[in-house]
Amino acid sequence: MTWEYWICLYTQTHCAARGLRSSTIVAYQTTLEQFREYVRLRQDDVEPGQVTARHVLEYVNHLRHDRHNGDSAVGRQVTVLKNFYRAIVAMGHLEPAANPLAHFPKLKAKPRKLPTVLSEEEVHHLLASPPQDIVLGLRDRAILAILYGTGIRASECATLVEEDVDLATNTIRVTGKGGHQRSIPLNSTVTESLKAYRQVRRDVPPRGAFFRSRTGKAMSRGAIYERVRTHARRARIAKRVSPHTLRHTFATHLMRAGERPVTIRDLLGHRSITSTQIYMHVTAEDLRSAAASHPIERLAPAVASLLPNVKLPLQYAPKRRNTG
Repeated sequence: MTWEYWICLYTQTHCAARGLRSSTIVAYQTTLEQFREYVRLRQDDVEPGQVTARHVLEYVNHLRHDRHNGDSAVGRQVTVLKNFYRAIVAMGHLEPAANPLAHFPKLKAKPRKLPTVLSEEEVHHLLASPPQDIVLGLRDRAILAILYGTGIRASECATLVEEDVDLATNTIRVTGKGGHQRSIPLNSTVTESLKAYRQVRRDVPPRGAFFRSRTGKAMSRGAIYERVRTHARRARIAKRVSPHTLRHTFATHLMRAGERPVTIRDLLGHRSITSTQIYMHVTAEDLRSAAASHPIERLAPAVASLLPNVKLPLQYAPKRRNTG
């Protein structure tokens, strides 16, 4: 009973009080229930207050070797467990000294990889993929345009409602992580794509979902992922493309256009500039461009081309000693 009570207390009281989204709360609950099931089967069904750091370390090994989870997935599970026990201590159900993750060893950080970014030509082919003579084609074109043109997340796109899209002022209102809202301006191309879709789509109430499936229901986050992947395949883009790829591309293209990181941060809805820095990467193309513009080309003397079959000494001949 304690496991069920503590998990419910954490998710329905602590997480709800923090204003976390329902999808986030469900994900936390699923993670905790998976750990509870592991404890039931592998650790003699100990109560949550009897869990030790050894139990958690063995669970980490189970995730890595039995379930083949990657470093990111394992790190997320440990973070949820840390937050869970920290909250239980704060609510007075566990003594601080009994927190099994109070001094838990830090897991090795996953090596940072550069995000996948589309070129301007690839974006052009992607946006041209949906057919323009059917409603679903106009819908998909609008989805691709708003993801690339604003950098919003797939979940933010899926939760857009009719009254959030103001084409008179060329803005959309987005509800991001933690329930934080922000207003994002639209350029003319994105506005025209949304307007074309709205004109052929059936009428929707103000609180109704803006993007809808062929049956008229609201599109889910997973459905938006599927449409992006489908059109990336049709556009013959070899890279693995997702809505987050378009978010990376949006930020990178703005950076190359000279926009300030602070502006990009506000458009992306990041609360800290450090979160935006992952998008401020340099690519091989940027490195080649920087190398080509280096002033050494005009500052260093030119090296004459060597004639074929001319042999040069390895080093200068030693000077003869003056014996006179």
